[in-house]
Amino acid sequence: MSRLLLYSRPDCHLCDEAAELLSVVAPDRDVTHVDIEDDIVLLDRYGVRVPVLRAEPSGAELGWPFDAQQLTRFLHAS
Repeated sequence: MSRLLLYSRPDCHLCDEAAELLSVVAPDRDVTHVDIEDDIVLLDRYGVRVPVLRAEPSGAELGWPFDAQQLTRFLHAS
């Protein structure tokens, strides 16, 4: 099972929606929440794209907007 990273930023309602969807679709998966504002490289890369879900070690990414079906497909493929 891949490690999941959810790139987000504070006070981002879309990030909150993505986290909530993850908790419903994959309640047993451990997700590391990464605040992009703590890292200039991440802020540069994801600043206007958050939330973004990344699977490690494959590097596959799923950018918002995504729904439960898209999220489920991503999780099974990662």
